Amino acid sequence: MEAEVSQIFLPQKTPISPQNSFQGADFELKSYTSGLKWVFLDYSSLWRAGLSWSIFFLLNILVPLVSHFVFSCSDCDPDHQRPFDAIVQLSLSLFASLSFVSISSFARRYGLRRFLFLDKLCDESEKVRQGYTQQIHRSMKLLSAFVLPCFFADSVYKIWWFTSGGNQIPYLYNIYLSKSIVCILLMCSWLYRISICFLVCILFRLTCFLQILRLEEFARVFEKESDVASILIDHLSIRRNLRVISHRFRLFILSTLVLVTISQFASLLVTTKPRSTIELSTAGELALCSVTMVTGLFICLRSATKITHKAQSVTSLAAKWHACATIDSFDEFQNDAPKAQITSVQIGGYPVTSNWDSDEEGDGDDVLDNTNLVPIYANTISYQKRQALVTYFENNKAGITVYGFLLDRTWLHTIVVIQLSLTLWILNKTIGIS
Repeated sequence: MEAEVSQIFLPQKTPISPQNSFQGADFELKSYTSGLKWVFLDYSSLWRAGLSWSIFFLLNILVPLVSHFVFSCSDCDPDHQRPFDAIVQLSLSLFASLSFVSISSFARRYGLRRFLFLDKLCDESEKVRQGYTQQIHRSMKLLSAFVLPCFFADSVYKIWWFTSGGNQIPYLYNIYLSKSIVCILLMCSWLYRISICFLVCILFRLTCFLQILRLEEFARVFEKESDVASILIDHLSIRRNLRVISHRFRLFILSTLVLVTISQFASLLVTTKPRSTIELSTAGELALCSVTMVTGLFICLRSATKITHKAQSVTSLAAKWHACATIDSFDEFQNDAPKAQITSVQIGGYPVTSNWDSDEEGDGDDVLDNTNLVPIYANTISYQKRQALVTYFENNKAGITVYGFLLDRTWLHTIVVIQLSLTLWILNKTIGIS
């Protein structure tokens, strides 16, 4: 049991081996280990795992529960009443519970290095390693960029609520000490929950980013003489990693989508009912909670659709490579043409180079998704092998899936349309807007 615990989210440092120097470089994980400790997610020993669960029950369940029933303040003035507090606390706590259980599940099965695919980076190119290392450090900055503004806005509201409430707000013994302790606990609870929620979304984004780097590196095989077998092996490896990521996060993505949808509709119903007081002081936390949950869901869906789009672009790139090579095979070459790269050929009477459309219209294109022709080689792969490879790509589309459903831009548009349709239906039933 002790050996299993030592391999989970915050494993102890291991000596650097010459065969896997990247895995032994602990500075890549320094920001993440500090971030995990910041939200009390330390599983490096049994007692620390117990402390993590204890803090989870305290800040995610006990403090919001007591706050809702003790500080409901139904007798307060209208500015200090909290009519939407039940939805806020329940939605945020459920989202945090889902995120915490997901992280705990990842921690029991994988270490941080294995979970982030750092143990596989020794086989990748230097460009992929450097790009992924930079993204690891950038991810913690993104986490802070999402968490700190939400925490600051909620802290301002809570400080105002307790300082301006006067004797209307319940307290024990000393009014100032009691309100200060409760206010700090509520602020810590809010910070803890939104940190947990955004952390899982950032982790999903980070694992997707590695596969995007690998896809961009994989796309360069079409710019040089390559063997079909090696191309196929590399693509199968990428597809396997995408399937692993999909399997790990499919329940979290689906549960998050259902939870956010229910929470948004419940918020819409309570805010549009008659005699509902909608002001910044009463509905500010509800709006902040909705923004937090929708943002977390947007991070996951955007990451999934982006990597799916990149993976599907490989099919287009392979088809373009096959077409260029097929057209070039019918051209007449000089007998003394070298077997190296021919950077300019005649297609249909027009000179075509590998960067022939590198004008303003091509801004924003990348290796996978562009309109540049692929450089042609005199001795390229045979037509049959190229056709077989393109057929394989067409019938084996890679990407992030949720229980078999591919999360591409079509599904993203469908989700948005369904959400908008249901929202308009509810508005029509409540306040007559269609």
